[in-house]
Amino acid sequence: MKVIGLCGGSGSGKGTVARLLMKYGIFTVDTDAVYHNITSHKSECLDALVAAFGEQILSKSGGLDRKRLSEIVFSGDNAAMRRAELNKIAHKYVLKATREKIAAFEASGAAAVTVDAPLLFESGFDSECDAVLAVLADENSRIARIMRRDGVTERDAVLRIRSQLPDEYLREKADYVIENNGTPCDLLSGVEEVAAKILND
Repeated sequence: MKVIGLCGGSGSGKGTVARLLMKYGIFTVDTDAVYHNITSHKSECLDALVAAFGEQILSKSGGLDRKRLSEIVFSGDNAAMRRAELNKIAHKYVLKATREKIAAFEASGAAAVTVDAPLLFESGFDSECDAVLAVLADENSRIARIMRRDGVTERDAVLRIRSQLPDEYLREKADYVIENNGTPCDLLSGVEEVAAKILND
């Protein structure tokens, strides 16, 4: 089974591409969903995050208040250091759960699986992939998508984008690239082309 790392900055359209790839029998492990699942209730991961950032990151229900944590790690002095600490903690637990999901897909006989990982290279998981697919989009489109999706200000959207790896880096590292600046039909055409390459290469 082929494991394809799916990367791209926030607002690039990775999630949409992942859903479209499923039409071709290429399943997806969404690491953001994995992270949400393991921090929605008391867990080793959530305990480690609380130890690092305080109980203020907990919601009333006892899970992770992701908006509050985001406010802490993406702004203010030493934001880069706090993001590094967050990533160090989260990656350990997310990668463990991701590997378990990949093993389950392989056991089911799947031909390929993508791992939707915004921090594919930062986590080091790219070394466990057979190839990398990058989804790229211009900054204005990404800002608009982030604001609409997450209900944040333009400033917050820009800060999030600037904290991530630049498109030039992802383009250089990727084996496949999908440009998501056109119409839905354009995107579907790009996904179809890449899906064929993944399954036939």
